[in-house]
Amino acid sequence: MVNNASAISLTGTLETPMKRFDLMMSVNVRGTYTCAQACLPHLLRAGNPHILMLSPPLNMNPRWFKGHTAYTISKYGMSMCVLGMAEEFRDRGVAVNGLWPRTLIATAALNLIPGVDPRCARREDILADCAHLILTRDSRSCTGNLFIDEDVLATAGINDFDRYNVDRATVPLRDLFID
Repeated sequence: MVNNASAISLTGTLETPMKRFDLMMSVNVRGTYTCAQACLPHLLRAGNPHILMLSPPLNMNPRWFKGHTAYTISKYGMSMCVLGMAEEFRDRGVAVNGLWPRTLIATAALNLIPGVDPRCARREDILADCAHLILTRDSRSCTGNLFIDEDVLATAGINDFDRYNVDRATVPLRDLFID
């Protein structure tokens, strides 16, 4: 199971309507939990079962809460699902991991961030390549990780990240939650 669903609103507390807060919590945290719960009975019968969440490393630097507390809580909730479920299903052989990009990725969500030039991002295929590398690992020995895309590729001997840039002449900007 790959969970790439997400709702985003990079707004401050006073600028985040409760309807938007509820949407982020519902899609990001509840959706993560619900999809995993629905897939687990099937995964428990699989040969090399994996759940992969697009969720960030847990970075408690207050700067990642300032300006978008609700979004940060919702994304970190996904990462906490990774850690909890990985431990819960470790002995049953189901891998649960998170994956997060070091840089911005050129997706529709990028259009929701004012002032960001999409040329300062990487293409989505960097995450697809990482997902393949993670999902083909042995589920019993690869669980409970909050991976960063570049680190996953580097362990596979891939160190040319520029090939994923939208514009090779532009240095991609760091994504949220990465110091």
